[in-house]
Amino acid sequence: MWGGNETEPTNFTLLGFFPEFRYITALVSIVLLIYMAAFIGNTLLVLLIWLDSRLHTPMYFLLGQLSLMDLTLTSSIIPKMVANFFSGWQSISFLACRTQIFFSLTVAIGECILITVMCFDRYVAICNPLRYPVIMSPRMCWQMAAMSWAGGALTSFGHTAFTLHFHICSPREIPHFFCEVMAVLRIVCEDISAYEKAVVVTSILVLLLPLSLILSSYVLIFLAVLRMNSPEVRNKTLATCSSHLCVVGLYFGPGMCIYMRPGSAKTPKLNQGLFLFGTVLTPLLNPLAYSLRNKEVLCSLKKLMGRFQSTR
Repeated sequence: MWGGNETEPTNFTLLGFFPEFRYITALVSIVLLIYMAAFIGNTLLVLLIWLDSRLHTPMYFLLGQLSLMDLTLTSSIIPKMVANFFSGWQSISFLACRTQIFFSLTVAIGECILITVMCFDRYVAICNPLRYPVIMSPRMCWQMAAMSWAGGALTSFGHTAFTLHFHICSPREIPHFFCEVMAVLRIVCEDISAYEKAVVVTSILVLLLPLSLILSSYVLIFLAVLRMNSPEVRNKTLATCSSHLCVVGLYFGPGMCIYMRPGSAKTPKLNQGLFLFGTVLTPLLNPLAYSLRNKEVLCSLKKLMGRFQSTR
């Protein structure tokens, strides 16, 4: 039990984030408030897309899937982190740690695939509008959503199984506020250089390949926008595309800084800050990026609020 390695499943200790920060209680309270706002915002967006027939389009269907992924990601991490902090109980079970790794990776990889699919939706809508209803059929939308979830889950399953099969050194203290793959690998007692290379390769495939497809698509989209004769149509198209580009930056930016930045393993505090941004602020900003810049979503929200007030 007290040797250098342990093979049996047992609890881990989460050391939390910024333990030396003077106002850590205030910071955790702010994180909890942002989480609640993100949870409400994404839940409301999913409900609007589900209830309003005007939002039953491929773009909003995919946006609803993105909100579901955000809800899954932030709810698998933040409640446990906040509960641990306020209770003073830093322990997390082997099963709970495995669950956090699986769901966080599933959603993170799935979101990269989904955002790429959303870019394809905009490309077809702008560059090939006559065939848009045929290409982006309801069946195709469901297949794209299933591909995003399944692609994330399958990749995550492999990494979760590999990460937790290694021998973990005592005292099994994870230098993070949740069970994150790279943080867990830092307390492994074996030579994992080969697996770390596999993580880098996965990062390149999950981040760089979709990002290159997105940027290539947007070059073609902007060329098509410049050829539009109507200023009103051009401005509406640019507004929609700018919202999607904001989402691209919110998701891909932190991920590339964490997994592809040279010397990233030597800056754990910066990585924790980026993870905090990705798990709390990004799910909050995602619905805002679309709702505040989209008249259809705002009209749907006003309609729903009008129904609620009329029933009181």
